[in-house]
Amino acid sequence: MLSGHCELDDLGVLTVRGRDAVAFLQGQLSQDVTRLGAGRASFAGCHTPQGRVIAILRLLPGDDAIHCVLPQELIEALAARLRKYVLRSKVTLADERGRLRVIGVAHAGLRTLRIEAAAAAPGPAAADNDAITRAAWRALDIADGLPQVYRATSEAFVAQMLNLDCVGGIAFDKGCYTGQEIIARAHYRGRVKRRMQRFRTVAAPATPLAPGVSGVLADGSTFQVVDSVTLADGRAEFLAVAPLVAPDVPVPGTGAGTAAVTGAEVLSLPYALPD
Repeated sequence: MLSGHCELDDLGVLTVRGRDAVAFLQGQLSQDVTRLGAGRASFAGCHTPQGRVIAILRLLPGDDAIHCVLPQELIEALAARLRKYVLRSKVTLADERGRLRVIGVAHAGLRTLRIEAAAAAPGPAAADNDAITRAAWRALDIADGLPQVYRATSEAFVAQMLNLDCVGGIAFDKGCYTGQEIIARAHYRGRVKRRMQRFRTVAAPATPLAPGVSGVLADGSTFQVVDSVTLADGRAEFLAVAPLVAPDVPVPGTGAGTAAVTGAEVLSLPYALPD
């Protein structure tokens, strides 16, 4: 069990400030922003009107502000999109790259995110204050089945395909937000046939399994990579959107496609996928 801190230097912060910050984000995100808990990062999705995920955010409430944590490569585009909807709302959006940084903290089996001034040294994150590598933290995210969206996969998936409903990122009892109609229809009619699942290759892949890469498993099912990490033995563990299959079933043989996967097994997720 890892304990310590990890500087998540590929993530950045988009801060929404002002008296209308909660109401503004409530109309833009799938999370119920009125229920955010202090000190706890909550998942949220920002979607197109067609329900496709533009970005996945981790929301952290602050003093008169809500900090939105997401990959740095998406901050500028997301801020530009959100500003189109500000209109008369009393809010400001600030790209905090260079001013704030994101630290992952692991202790006693729990993991949280913390935001610090960029000039500050990481404080005591856990009892032993050990540094955790970014790859190790990513491996924990993948094992926990936590979705992420990058430039290569922005608008590629509907919310439920990324299991955003399974990690508490969709509030089905809140008011309207962009994309709600499509997301609610998929929820209540149960038409999601492809979902994010966890895989491990049985050998080192010939092509890196970067986000957005597509391929075919040996059983003929296609997949698209959400996130991946290279293991110490050269194999890859990855999250990918694919047709639903039973967990812990080996898939032998050689796959084909953009990513040549020499066989992969499906691993369990720590949460149940809806039927």
